[in-house]
Amino acid sequence: MYVSVTQTAKILAVSAARVRKLVGQGRIRGAFKVGNVWVIPLVGGLPVISKGRRGPKLGFAKNRPTGVSRIHVNQNVIRSNKKTGERKPVITVKRHNSNTYAHEVVVNGPCRIVYEPDKGMPYCPKARVWIETYSQVEVINKDFSQNVEDIAV
Repeated sequence: MYVSVTQTAKILAVSAARVRKLVGQGRIRGAFKVGNVWVIPLVGGLPVISKGRRGPKLGFAKNRPTGVSRIHVNQNVIRSNKKTGERKPVITVKRHNSNTYAHEVVVNGPCRIVYEPDKGMPYCPKARVWIETYSQVEVINKDFSQNVEDIAV
């Protein structure tokens, strides 16, 4: 498969100018010019880049493992919504140090449901059941500001 300089820059997570400099130095193997456009071959989804003589080693687009995301349903918010008639989000998505509330969550990949009756979830010791995933989590919040009667009409 062949790609352009800008597509290569996106794959390597560097600027297009950096890719052009590497091509100009002859460090990207198999790159050739068609008219005014550089065409770069991909091997296994990545271009083959030779080492430089000095400076730091190549470290383009390293895949760092993301931390585990924990999804939990907050029962206290459900109870308060029932009493007050509000529609606050009840699902919490805990990633690293952040805590995001949502009405709906889509897990794009494998996940597991954990039940710990004795310990509870890290950072939330009262939670006993939650979902853990290393996959991408899509958080969806809904706007319930309109009344149900307004929507039906």
